[in-house]
Amino acid sequence: MKATVASLKKGQKGIIQEFPDDFLPIKLFELGCLPGNLVELVQVAPLGDPLYIDVNGTHLAIRKSLAENIVVTLVQHHE
Repeated sequence: MKATVASLKKGQKGIIQEFPDDFLPIKLFELGCLPGNLVELVQVAPLGDPLYIDVNGTHLAIRKSLAENIVVTLVQHHE
């Protein structure tokens, strides 16, 4: 099973790998939602939608249905 932005837990990070070519709105590309960029799940709304994410320092709120199509590779957190 591939990890997606929607499958991240609060505080978990991943590197964006792929998403369907014409699936993401242009605005998300402009805000840095591109393959190779780091994404972190900051908060989930009380009813589970939308998701509040941080993509390379830009904070965004996106629908869970959109987040389910953004495939990520999980980043292991070491301290």
